[in-house]
Amino acid sequence: MDAVERVLYRDSRHRGVVHVLTGTCLGAVAGLVVRSTALASYVGVGGRALGEAANAVGEALARGDLQRARELLPALVGRDARTLDEAEIARAVVESVAENTVDAVVAPVMWGALCGPAGVLAYRAINTLDAMVGHHGARFERYGWASARLDDVVNFVPARAAALLVALVRPLATADVVRGVFAQAPAHPSPNSGVGEVAFAAALGLRLGGRNEYDGRAEVRPPLGYGRAARGADIARSTRLARDVATTLALVVMVAGVVFREPRRIS
Repeated sequence: MDAVERVLYRDSRHRGVVHVLTGTCLGAVAGLVVRSTALASYVGVGGRALGEAANAVGEALARGDLQRARELLPALVGRDARTLDEAEIARAVVESVAENTVDAVVAPVMWGALCGPAGVLAYRAINTLDAMVGHHGARFERYGWASARLDDVVNFVPARAAALLVALVRPLATADVVRGVFAQAPAHPSPNSGVGEVAFAAALGLRLGGRNEYDGRAEVRPPLGYGRAARGADIARSTRLARDVATTLALVVMVAGVVFREPRRIS
């Protein structure tokens, strides 16, 4: 898709539409070639890698190695990590775990259940294109518009399903999860990221959101959750929550597969 961008790029939304359609079709065709939903999911679901990257930052903070934690943080978030303290690093990681539990786990599994291997890899293509070009900046403000909007569309239901799963695995926090999704998430600039983040914040008893720096550009995110500021130890709690969400989702898919399986025809 870097090569496609070099050929297609103009400061134009129309060119961006062609870009995202090209990538989505490539992902879908790859799924049709693979033919196996299990294999496509192995490629497209990234829960384990997410947990490992997050816990590596948490372990660095536990050792008091703030510099190492800053060096590891760009694997999870795009914000400037050079001056962040422990609380801001922990917040960044928990927010990333929440957002990526939707993007890397819940959404690809749901699209795979709905559309098979083509659904998994088409979704993964859309999500990757959003990360590549779907962000603010002089180069991609118009060209990346279609990638960002399509990513919003395909994650709309999975983000809310993820919040429901969080409430299921942390039932004592259900009231705060529901309250946060309806009262706080709409203030987030993303229609989906705020939903996942506020669900995690409520379940973990944290308060997320705040000022983020991206290459000298500041963005202020609304407060999410009703608890305290994040600490280094909360990173492990967030990855355990993400694991519990993934496990519950897998059980739901397995049960649905049994319930809705077509009966064999006797010839």
